[in-house]
Amino acid sequence: MKVEVAININVHKELVWKVICDVEDSINVISNILSVKLHHKPSNGLVGLKWTESRLMFGKEAEETMWITEALENSYYCTRAESHGSVYLTKLSVETVHGSTWLSIQFTGYPQSFFAKCMYCLMKPFMQRPMIKALQQDLEDIKEYCEQKYQPN
Repeated sequence: MKVEVAININVHKELVWKVICDVEDSINVISNILSVKLHHKPSNGLVGLKWTESRLMFGKEAEETMWITEALENSYYCTRAESHGSVYLTKLSVETVHGSTWLSIQFTGYPQSFFAKCMYCLMKPFMQRPMIKALQQDLEDIKEYCEQKYQPN
């Protein structure tokens, strides 16, 4: 399954980047994140940052360990998680388009095990819309946080 959502945020790209890279503070930014436990923080840059995140997903608490596999400062970073016989890849990108800041999330899930492949075939028609809705909520939370924190009064 592959989904992508995007949102316009009315603050500078570098400020949005600062917020999305602060994984430890994401519990204060994204409403569905319940806890974050950092496992590894690289001495410089983002690649190698690893954490476990507990969040509400489809009405249930879910916990995933993720790590950043690729990053380009002030542009994007990619995360990977492996769970329940699947690999989950996410890319958060921030860019300026015609003077506006856009934040997007691309999520792709790849079933690996036989069981995961069977479940994917059965559940895909029911999961795409809720996944888009969940990712859109994350973006709306980030937008609200950024605009409240960085907009002049």
